[in-house]
Amino acid sequence: MGEVKAGSRPPWVGLAAAVWVQVAAGTAYIFPLYSPSLKSVLGYSQQQLTMLGVANDIGENFGLVAGFASSRFRPWVVLLAGAACCFLGFGVLWLAVTETVSGLPFWVLWIALCIGTNSSAWLVTAVLVTNMRNFPLSRGTVSGILKGYVGLSASVFTGLYTGMLRSSSTNLLLSMAIGLPAMCLAMMYFVRPCTPSLAEDSSEQCHFLFTQVSSILLGLYLLAFTIVSNHVQLSDGITCVLFGVMVLFLLAPLAIPIKMTFFRTKPKHTSSSSEDKAEPLLASSSTTNNLEKLQEPDDASDVNMLLAVGEGAVKKKRKPKRGDDFELEEALVKADFWLLFVAFFIGAGSGVTVLNNLAQIGAAAGIDDPTILLCLFSFGNFLGRLGGGAVSEYFVRTRMLPRPIWMTCTQMIMIIAYLFYALGLSSTLYASTAMLGICYGVQTSIMIPTVSELFGLKHFGTFFNVMLLGNPLGAFLFSGLLAGYLYDKEAAEQHPGFLHHSNTSCFGPSCFRLTFLILAGVCSLGTLLTIILTVRIRPVYQMLYAGGSFRQPQTTHH
Repeated sequence: MGEVKAGSRPPWVGLAAAVWVQVAAGTAYIFPLYSPSLKSVLGYSQQQLTMLGVANDIGENFGLVAGFASSRFRPWVVLLAGAACCFLGFGVLWLAVTETVSGLPFWVLWIALCIGTNSSAWLVTAVLVTNMRNFPLSRGTVSGILKGYVGLSASVFTGLYTGMLRSSSTNLLLSMAIGLPAMCLAMMYFVRPCTPSLAEDSSEQCHFLFTQVSSILLGLYLLAFTIVSNHVQLSDGITCVLFGVMVLFLLAPLAIPIKMTFFRTKPKHTSSSSEDKAEPLLASSSTTNNLEKLQEPDDASDVNMLLAVGEGAVKKKRKPKRGDDFELEEALVKADFWLLFVAFFIGAGSGVTVLNNLAQIGAAAGIDDPTILLCLFSFGNFLGRLGGGAVSEYFVRTRMLPRPIWMTCTQMIMIIAYLFYALGLSSTLYASTAMLGICYGVQTSIMIPTVSELFGLKHFGTFFNVMLLGNPLGAFLFSGLLAGYLYDKEAAEQHPGFLHHSNTSCFGPSCFRLTFLILAGVCSLGTLLTIILTVRIRPVYQMLYAGGSFRQPQTTHH
């Protein structure tokens, strides 16, 4: 991984730099801001637009190559690849929208959007892997903070779009093609592997708390900024000042290494105590023994099989149990894997369908400007990611409550949100969008630790990226094939004389009503699946968290 930087401050400098990279990695969330220009300038139908939304989600979630590269190359190489994808993909879109290059076929723009949003996978992988290694004792906290800033990125871009860029889609695409790669290049030096501290430090938890609070304040500020700028005509000077305040919030994590520079703390001599505190991170033989008790229905024959092995009749190694390190082919035959995959596919896929069609949903309800809706969804997504991990962590340690139960709760709320959407009332649209954003964020924040707890950490990157494929798969089925087709069909019925006119728009609650009713029914199935999964894996959590803290099985250490 290259040269390792020593010292206590470099990891925090890297975390502060990672915040900016994570914001740059949120390009997939702002598709509704420039999708109307793609439709009007290029003459696309709604179904073609939703297929571009599928490309948007495929690019964002296809991280297998990035994960493979992160384990073999330095972080700056992975960041450079992400910057190149951003420049190439969004550069082509800018050329098409500005008609600098005309006549580009649809498939070229589809691939360009895939490449552009795939920069997100490279950027997120680079900073997430690096910072998880720099803070090995706080991996969950670091993951929640960084994924939370990705959730806030849409609000940051929305503020930039409505304020500094004067709601210009072409200027937005140009800033994404040039500004974001420049930002990533500037952060390359600071996102680097550092010597991790393996001793518990109370000040470290205070630093994380400061970062979490500053991110929440940033989210509230962005929400207020977007609402005010959409209702009040602000002068250029005031807009610049408000945008500068947003930049200060983004710079807030940098206060930690600055504070460490001017207010140095004397190192504590904790040779013996640190060993005691680090002991829970070591493999626990008792936990491993407890996990051996968690057998599936055929486990009663283990003793007979071992005897047969001893007699030479059978030559077969023991299959991994829940909590052990699985190979991909071993996990693919487990019911728990597919229950979690389908549940995430339903929750994330249906949620991203709304995100991709948010501009058209708002227009159908009589709301021409989707910026407030996008900001509400983004802020809800941020709260879901940050809060979902924290709440599930609290209950899993105090009540040994399996994490997927929160997927059950949020998908039940999503059913209610989709029914509100189906009514087509503008009075409930904002509340439904915020509620859906929170539930959408929870799906990811619950899926990530659940995968590591059920199938181990050895191949966590592979399992995580395989699970993420449920997002674009859901977008393809629910958004590309379902929502786009039904929208165009309803628009054709409203304008029978313009059956094949690409600029035909649909207005009224009937545009998406059937889509939302179907999504509500699909989430009912997802709720049932998560309940089944929760019941199946509850014994696992009772063993893993019996002592109030997680102890990794011995097989996860290498």
